[in-house]
Amino acid sequence: MNGMVGGPDVRKTLNYVIDSSKEKYGDLGAIGMAMEEPVTYEELHERICALAAGLIGKGLTKGDRVAILAENSHHWGTAYLSVVRFGGVGVPILPDLPEADVHHILGEMKVKAIFTTQRQVEKIYDLRAERPELVITLDDFQSAEGLPTTEKFSDFLATSLAEYREKIHTGEEVDFPEVGEDDLASILYTSGTSGFSKAVMLSHRNLTSNAYGASGLMEIPAGSVFLSILPMSHTYEFTTGFILPLLMGARIAYAGKTPTPAILQNLCKHEKPFVIFAVPLVLEKIYKKRVLPNIEKSRLLSFLCKFERGRKFVHQKAGSKLTEFFGGNLAMMGIGGASLNPEVEQFLVEAAFPYLVGYGQTETAPLIAGGPFGDTTIAIGSTGKPLPGVEVKIEEADQESGIGEIYARGPNVMAGYYNDAEATAETISPEGWLATGDLGLLDEQGNLHVTGRCKNIIVMASGENIYPEAIEHKINAYPWVVESLVVEDNGKLVAWIYPDYEYIDEVTAGQMRAQRREYLDGLLADLRREVNGGLATTSRLAEVCERREPFIKTATHKIKRYLYDRYAKIA
Repeated sequence: MNGMVGGPDVRKTLNYVIDSSKEKYGDLGAIGMAMEEPVTYEELHERICALAAGLIGKGLTKGDRVAILAENSHHWGTAYLSVVRFGGVGVPILPDLPEADVHHILGEMKVKAIFTTQRQVEKIYDLRAERPELVITLDDFQSAEGLPTTEKFSDFLATSLAEYREKIHTGEEVDFPEVGEDDLASILYTSGTSGFSKAVMLSHRNLTSNAYGASGLMEIPAGSVFLSILPMSHTYEFTTGFILPLLMGARIAYAGKTPTPAILQNLCKHEKPFVIFAVPLVLEKIYKKRVLPNIEKSRLLSFLCKFERGRKFVHQKAGSKLTEFFGGNLAMMGIGGASLNPEVEQFLVEAAFPYLVGYGQTETAPLIAGGPFGDTTIAIGSTGKPLPGVEVKIEEADQESGIGEIYARGPNVMAGYYNDAEATAETISPEGWLATGDLGLLDEQGNLHVTGRCKNIIVMASGENIYPEAIEHKINAYPWVVESLVVEDNGKLVAWIYPDYEYIDEVTAGQMRAQRREYLDGLLADLRREVNGGLATTSRLAEVCERREPFIKTATHKIKRYLYDRYAKIA
């Protein structure tokens, strides 16, 4: 374990993190857009305090809720930190949420102000609940119609800075309310796979303790670059890709919107990131689109891959090119938000690619397990060891498999669900144990293996428990498969597959429609036969069907399974 930041004198508030980092790393770059000049820690601290004072001047007080409905940018982070500076509660909203969901969140939260952008502001035009009194556009957008009445972020910042500096210059005290470790910092709406979203209340201690724990997973030198490609409104990126680097004196470079592989490669070439946090889909796409095709097009490489030593040699060569793709300076890619395909992970190991799989939930701010980096006892397919300070246990474990529900306890466990005491009591025991709803086991080395969601288990007529995610991993390993979903339909297992139509178009170029249909039907039939060959009789697929549009997914690209519980042929 590489020295974890923190000690008995550390205060677990976000304000303390920013104050202490300003003192340690003042002149270093803190945050900025990729390929642009960053804001230093000294400048960031001044902006946060000035904006906080400006918001107080607009009538906001401690405990007021402020929404952030915007794409990633350094302004997003500055705005959030200014809210918690005066004891406000940030309400980050995923920018991909539809208008109805945004209206529900804003109505329930009764936010006093909102930071937004041109791409998102339309979602609040027809808000039935009372519209926030203050609407600030982070990209300085102002509608020609003047609806809603907005303030440009740059103007609000400039005014706030001028007033703040004048007070400092004249020696006037700029007092902010006292903010404690157990004060609320965020209320986040989960985009869960198992039903309606819940509003998760996270305190300063929840978020900072998780960042402090993550700081012990690997050595992060001050000045290191974190390239941010995931939504900041999700706790995974917020804690590991925002609070953690600010804690360590690193510089965050924002890619803006989710980049294509080509744009990502260009950004990495320029920024040469030290750390990137990603969802498995990013690596799985690169593996399927860039690694596998190069191997399959070469007779020599394909031949070598038939033998273990040859395969490892080929994968090591591919791994060095993959590291180049990410700028040549990548020390670690954190992978979380969903489970990583075993075939892809095996490639990463043989390619000597620096990665770390983590596991967590919004309710745990979010990390429960992961790493530590470089630990040779971490088993492939596991999520590593519980995070420092976090306890993990398996409840009602099966005697043969050791699989049971994962429970977690620690300072990162949420304060509860907003306005839902019943759901909170069902999730958190009086002793502080949070029931994750996930299934898993702890191996002899202390690694946590996550096998699926409790609600996703399919119980067949024979009484056999089927874990659909394990079958989906086998299906998703095929290069022509984008994603799949295994469901129970009238007592039989059916796999629905969304194919990679670009792949199929390339292979069947010049063929008639009927021939292309025949080719795809052949792929589906071959997949069913091959996958069933590696499954127990009770787990075999009765049918494999084509789905012609992507599944609806969460922010971390997990399929919202509850939408397809009673999946019928008409899908």
